[in-house]
Amino acid sequence: MTTTTPPKLTRQATSSPFAGIGLPRIVLLGAFSGMAAAMVMAMFAMVASVTYQHHGFFTPLFHISVLVGSPASMIASVRQAMTGHAYWFTPGAALAGMIIHLMTGAMFGALFALIGRRVRRRSLVAAGALYGLGVFAFASIIGLPVAAAVTGSGDAISHMATTVGWTTFAIEHLMFGIALGVATSLIASRLAVEQSRTGS
Repeated sequence: MTTTTPPKLTRQATSSPFAGIGLPRIVLLGAFSGMAAAMVMAMFAMVASVTYQHHGFFTPLFHISVLVGSPASMIASVRQAMTGHAYWFTPGAALAGMIIHLMTGAMFGALFALIGRRVRRRSLVAAGALYGLGVFAFASIIGLPVAAAVTGSGDAISHMATTVGWTTFAIEHLMFGIALGVATSLIASRLAVEQSRTGS
């Protein structure tokens, strides 16, 4: 006696995770996933900064804010950490850094969602990890130097990978990719449940 996989399970394993979902909604869901993943990345960066890197907890946010301002807050954060004030904080630069980081995460999240239409749902986390490393390579070699040239923010941005440390910078992006894959997979699973309930 032979058994066959139910058609519904086969479809779930092989079809697009966003089957039946319009392109604008896919982009929007990807953007939200990207912002959630960016928050995970930011938390890792801040914990790394205040622990084994011996910088301030908020230094990564101040570092990003150099794109639209000066490196003064980033430098002050590092100096304050050296004197025992690891949680020195200034709201303007921190807010600017967080907004830029979340917007960037949303952009890469939307792009991943578009790519994810071609990936099986069960493979989204692995695909996200590879995607995160791809974003790391792109940002380090092309994206950040171009952004620095456009904004005039100098070496603080163009050499961000070197300043942060290549290994730490790679891990940050790997965590972004994994979190992005997890978030996208959860959303896709939720959509599949909704579709099964509505009979679509």
